Amino acid sequence: MNHFLWNLYTRLRNGQIAKKIQISQPRNKLCEKVLNLLWREGYILNYGVSENNPSMFEVFLKYHEDVPAIKQIKVVSKPSRRIYLKSRDLWKINDELQLIIVSTTRGILTGKECKKFNLGGEVFCIIK
Repeated sequence: MNHFLWNLYTRLRNGQIAKKIQISQPRNKLCEKVLNLLWREGYILNYGVSENNPSMFEVFLKYHEDVPAIKQIKVVSKPSRRIYLKSRDLWKINDELQLIIVSTTRGILTGKECKKFNLGGEVFCIIK
């Protein structure tokens, strides 16, 4: 399950290092939820199903004066070692300048949304 996310993180990171305008990502429900979250939070311009290949997403990367919107992706939970945090543990993390992506019983949420709903879950990654 998580190897789809690893693939997404790698493609995002490599695409922004290479200053690409868009990248392609195989379609997956989990990746779609993470891409939607990144779009809502302003880390990517947009994403959608590729017209040429319906089994792929086209992700449009965002830059601010040639500086990538995503500076760093730190993978927290791995297939070999899952990391779960309770809601009270999430309050100890400063998420002002970073985005924490958490899988909860309500779906894929940000750290701020988890604090709002008082939820914990598996921490997928931290994006700066």
